[in-house]
Amino acid sequence: MYQDRTLKVFALNSNPDLALAVAEQIGVPLGKSDVSTFSDGEIQINIEESIRGCDIYIVQSTSAPVNKHILELLIMIDALKRASAATINVVMPYYGYARQDRKAKPREPITAKLVADILQVAGASRIITIDLHAPQIQGFFNIPVDQLVGVPILGDYWESKQLKDTVIVSPDHGGVTRARQLAERLKAPIAIIDKRRPRPNVSEVMNIVGDVKGKTAILIDDMIDTAGTISLAADALIKSGAVDVYTCCTHAVLSGPAIERIEQSPIKELVVTDTIKLSEDKTSDKLTVLSVAPLISEAIIRVHEQLPVSVLFD
Repeated sequence: MYQDRTLKVFALNSNPDLALAVAEQIGVPLGKSDVSTFSDGEIQINIEESIRGCDIYIVQSTSAPVNKHILELLIMIDALKRASAATINVVMPYYGYARQDRKAKPREPITAKLVADILQVAGASRIITIDLHAPQIQGFFNIPVDQLVGVPILGDYWESKQLKDTVIVSPDHGGVTRARQLAERLKAPIAIIDKRRPRPNVSEVMNIVGDVKGKTAILIDDMIDTAGTISLAADALIKSGAVDVYTCCTHAVLSGPAIERIEQSPIKELVVTDTIKLSEDKTSDKLTVLSVAPLISEAIIRVHEQLPVSVLFD
């Protein structure tokens, strides 16, 4: 049992199971609150215990339905601020709108920056997140941002599998750093999928940079949404001579036809973490889910005790 009673963990509706697991790992009870919705759709939040002078950690991924979960979070922050919390630390394992991080064409919003702005205006003191789609989003905030990484969790799993003659594959040029981190852990070479994306959520594999012939390929990405990129990449790897294809990511968005595509693809296993709660219809025999609760709980304790968080990157 964690002894410091000023540390409190609260859950909202995006991922209550993860919040409970985090609280149990720390050794504190989950904070008492009630989140309800009026008949017209308005959200009401009641905090059912005193939090005066406490350091609060709210666990809420802004996953689908993303707008509802963002508004829940903002209302919760406001409630905590008005109840005299000392600090309000937002634990956002998955940061929604992270793909809208720049103006790719004229008259586009930078919604990732907008989300950062409204979280700060609402009263957030700190953000704790995992594998931002665009690392520069940290710079959108004027409060501390601790970005944790999922590679150590995924790397430990692949090490336990003891696969032979592996090659780590990035599905695009932007993910090379992540692929190299996993490759260094597994002491494996890397390859890169060179692709062209004609429009959002549609990708076309062009060619493979690197040797995959006769090897077991492990594709790694930060998130898998519709699984179009990963499925096409797996097909390309098999056509280029890879023996088996496995894939992994931190954030299992898995929207639209994702599960169907994974089932029909040559992917032998998809390994994800529980930053996003998977609904009952998002199940597959190919799917393995790893918990980020130990990582998040350790980060919360370190932040609360003013210890370095960087050791968790290894």
